[in-house]
Amino acid sequence: MTNSSSITQFLLLAFADTRELQLLHFWLFLGIYLAALLGNSLIITTIACDHHLHTPMYFFLLNLSLLDLGSMSTTVPKSMANSLWDTRAISYMGCAAQLFLFLFFISAEYFLLTVMAYDRYVAICKPLHYGTLLGSRACVHMAAAAWGSGFLNAVLHTTNTFSLPLCKGNVLDQFFCEIPQILKLSCSHSYLREIWLLVVSISLAFGCFVFIVVSYVQIFRAVLRIPSKQGRHKAFSTCLPHLAVVSLFVSTVIFAHLKPPSMSSPSLDLVVSVLYSVVPPAVNPLIYSLRNQELKDTLQKMDVFQKQ
Repeated sequence: MTNSSSITQFLLLAFADTRELQLLHFWLFLGIYLAALLGNSLIITTIACDHHLHTPMYFFLLNLSLLDLGSMSTTVPKSMANSLWDTRAISYMGCAAQLFLFLFFISAEYFLLTVMAYDRYVAICKPLHYGTLLGSRACVHMAAAAWGSGFLNAVLHTTNTFSLPLCKGNVLDQFFCEIPQILKLSCSHSYLREIWLLVVSISLAFGCFVFIVVSYVQIFRAVLRIPSKQGRHKAFSTCLPHLAVVSLFVSTVIFAHLKPPSMSSPSLDLVVSVLYSVVPPAVNPLIYSLRNQELKDTLQKMDVFQKQ
């Protein structure tokens, strides 16, 4: 039995026991990380360099890519290093920093996706008021609100989680530091404070989800009223990437944390955690670049892609 004051490090869940599989995990994660780094960096550079893309939709997409890079860089490099050096350890302060940064980036991304749904709603349902409702100052304020909300959420959860007394060892059944796994090590009823804080956060997240759903109901109703087939296709094409990213993000998080206990196993939990923490940031650039003609045209002008 140990308490939190005597814990100097945590032991993370390893992806494999044999050296060959550890190296396979390292190279696999390295490939995914480099692909995500390249994809998100290309989107950021393209939007920043082309003044034709200095619109609210692309401004929010640039912020989304920054958040994706942040969330990937918080968990993947440490996991790669552990596999490469055949260790499971992460320091107490390193775990706290990882938990804070991951919560910060993932929360801010969800709030930003909500803002992006509002952007698509105004663009399609209220096009005449688009310049007024989503001026440059309004966009900066909304992006700052998303980043600030993510920061506040991360501060509250991190400080509350690491203020709990821990007396059930230092082994985490996850490849990165995560609140539910740390709560399992708590030996005090004070963990109920964090449970209530989680309930509040989940309620807020559900409110954002309802807002996104209502926005898209209005968007689809407006699009279906467009008389021309070309006009409907153009309107849908600006929404589908965002809708795909939201669907991927929400579905993986829900499945990871709300799947039935009967489906729970260490190997399945590990795969599911990768699905919601690693896959979306890596896939998001691909979703946007494949479905967005303006981005593809700009990338082709920059000689990033060969013209087909």
